[in-house]
Amino acid sequence: MPDFIVGIDGGGTSCRAAVAARDGVILGRGKSGAANILTDPDTALANILAATQGAFREAGIDERHIASAAALVGVAGHNVGEAVHYVRARLPFARAAIESDGLIALQGALGNRDGAVGILGTGTLYIIRQAEAVRYLGGWGFAVGDLGSGARLGHAALQECLLAHDGIHEKTALTRALLDEFGNDPGRIVEFARAAHPGDFGRYAPAVFDHAERHDATALSIIRAAAATVDEALDTVARRTGPDDGLCLLGGLAQLYIPYIAERHASRVGQPLADALTGAVALAAARFAAAEVTS
Repeated sequence: MPDFIVGIDGGGTSCRAAVAARDGVILGRGKSGAANILTDPDTALANILAATQGAFREAGIDERHIASAAALVGVAGHNVGEAVHYVRARLPFARAAIESDGLIALQGALGNRDGAVGILGTGTLYIIRQAEAVRYLGGWGFAVGDLGSGARLGHAALQECLLAHDGIHEKTALTRALLDEFGNDPGRIVEFARAAHPGDFGRYAPAVFDHAERHDATALSIIRAAAATVDEALDTVARRTGPDDGLCLLGGLAQLYIPYIAERHASRVGQPLADALTGAVALAAARFAAAEVTS
């Protein structure tokens, strides 16, 4: 086994790295820019290295040891072969594995327990683990999936703005505020939507939750419809897990959804044990320790 192992949490906004000893005890952490292997693999590689260098510096370890370390990288797009092969071949480590960012989040949240996590952010994804078996629900992307996601909430809010502008639906504080942002010009909303990525739509999700807290009818309608899709997914999770298994909701919208999902699910939700970066380190320690035993 190498002297050092590295866990990477590569996100679309930032990349975090942690260097640990063989037993998985974290010695230092580092952070850099985005690490999206699908849209910009070369920038992702640069930021993975930069975050790792920062972790080694914080730990007081000579950065030359990066080349002999073993790393587990958790990123979106782990199942897209071409991107994974390109990135893995260029990683600066002696050995490396690329896994789902959802899997490292699950490991961090639940440790080695059976159970499930729901990740509610710009997109949505649910992951169930029973013993060695891991199953994914959702995560199909904004075009055909990601129900209940921040992107979907923002998209629905802009749809409501156009319906309100046309007099099909009543204007409320939410639609007035968003229309004001676009100069009360529906054409600008259409132009924005034509070029928008999921994250662009997702920027409006906090406004939907803010207005729902003020009992805005449009915001409440959007969130209740979205929460129903979360409940549907969690019903499936419940059928495939035991009553004593862990359940955590993660992501930027997780806590915002708690008041709106069904009590049968809200009452089961627990606090995560740790974050995704800790999960990446734990999986790296287990993965490369096992490889050492079998080699």
